[in-house]
Amino acid sequence: MKTWTSEHVFDHPRETITTAAMQKYPNPTNPSVAGADVLDRHIDPSGKLHSHRLSTEWGLLTGAARTKTYKNILQEYSVEKTMELKSTNIPLTNMVSVDETLIYKPHPQAPETTVLTQGPTITMQGVSPSSYLEGLMASTISSNANKGQEAMERVTHRLNAETEELMALARGRIRTPTVAVAAFVGKQ
Repeated sequence: MKTWTSEHVFDHPRETITTAAMQKYPNPTNPSVAGADVLDRHIDPSGKLHSHRLSTEWGLLTGAARTKTYKNILQEYSVEKTMELKSTNIPLTNMVSVDETLIYKPHPQAPETTVLTQGPTITMQGVSPSSYLEGLMASTISSNANKGQEAMERVTHRLNAETEELMALARGRIRTPTVAVAAFVGKQ
């Protein structure tokens, strides 16, 4: 079993980062993940938001075509000013189990920023040499974590631009919204 944690500070408030986390996929930084389907989302009596999503990826190659497969079960819990996301892989769980926890919360010394604490656990069963393979997977997961942070920055910048544009539109400063804002407004 291999476990470690890392931290990353986003220069954005927690509200923006948690919104970006919900809209992270699809993104060009990790094109293999097609999206995340919401299976259930509710608020419990204590006011805690629970969200269960299933991420999909176009990962299995069958001949010349790629097949949509389900990759992870994502369980999100949001309480007070903390969002916790737990991810468990679905394929090959009898051989390789990857459980990951991401916690987003305001930075204690700079509340206008957000701290991401990320901690995966990799467990291999019936595979030799498992410690070598766990190390390889750890390296891949670490690289993907950096890509995930880049994707979050990309989504955050898009959200900020859309918010600024909507605010300007509401104040009458611009007359014609961009395609992104027009699409957003059209969804309402």
